[in-house]
Parts: sequence; C-alpha cells; structure tokens
Amino acid sequence: MKANRPDALIEALQARFEGNPRRHPGIAWSDVEDRLKAFPAALRSLQAMEASGGEPDVIGQDPANGQVLFCDCSAESPAARRSLCYDREALDARKENKPKGNVVDEAAALGIELLDETQYRTLQALGEFDLKTSSWLKTPAGIRALGGALFGDRRYGQVFVYHNGVQSYYAARGFRGLLRV
Repeated sequence: MKANRPDALIEALQARFEGNPRRHPGIAWSDVEDRLKAFPAALRSLQAMEASGGEPDVIGQDPANGQVLFCDCSAESPAARRSLCYDREALDARKENKPKGNVVDEAAALGIELLDETQYRTLQALGEFDLKTSSWLKTPAGIRALGGALFGDRRYGQVFVYHNGVQSYYAARGFRGLLRV
C-alpha cells in the first residue's frame, strides 16, 4: 500500500474489517466509513498504525458518542514499535544502552492511546494476541511512581499482566494502541 493513498488504506481497513467479523459484531462497514469521512484526520493515525505493523481493525463502538474504536490487531506486538522503554523519564534516566525511544511518546506521536489493562484484556477476548511477544500497557500512576510499568501477553492459553522496571526494554516487547474515530 502506498503511504499517501487514503483510498488504499481504506480498502485495507475494509478488507480486514470484513475478514474479522468476530471483532465487531453489530457494526456495519458503512457506519465505519461514514465516521472516517467525518473525521479525515484519523486517517493519519490509522496510516501510522498500519505502517508500523499494527494492522488496525475495529473492535467496538462507544454507545455514548458513536465513536468507532480501532485497535492494533496484529498477531504479535507491532514490529516497528518494539525495543522501547516505558516513558521519557525512564529513557532520560538510562545512562548506557538507551533504547531508540519510549512508548508514551511514540503513542502520542502516532495520535493513539496506549492500551490499559482492561482494554488489553478486551482485545484478547477477541482473538489470541502476543503469543511470542508482549505489549507495554498504560500503567496506573501509583505503580509508575514506584518505578514500575505493566505489560501483557498470552501464554499457556491465558492472558497475563506483569510488571517491569520502566527503564527496561526488550526486542520482543512493543505496544498496542487504540484510536477513537
């Protein structure tokens, strides 16, 4: 798909939507397409999600405001969003072997929300994700204040949420995001 072709992105999103109906029961593609047309700026974030390996797809709709919820649905944590520590403070605190960046800033640059634990478990109820990788999760302030951050994965048929120091980073750990359109 060419980076500057919104029609190609919309075609890819439609094909993924139609190929995975279990992720969005009761939502019609025409409604999704109407939202995309009403909020064309969202296409930049969706293109960034796609380009970084996220394979965004619709996972629901907010009944309060009609927002369509897109989430990274790649089988593993998006390849171009791995080897990152948790946030800017953690990145700045590393003196040696700094990672290329941090998930909080990267998510903001993409225009997406970092998934929290509840959103991650909701995604995992729609399929099996992160069987070989893991994904950083939005961490509650109390845990972050103590130097920790959360991440999740699926192993042994179960979804696990763990903790790590915010400065850590791994080649198999990235992050998933959510976009409200």
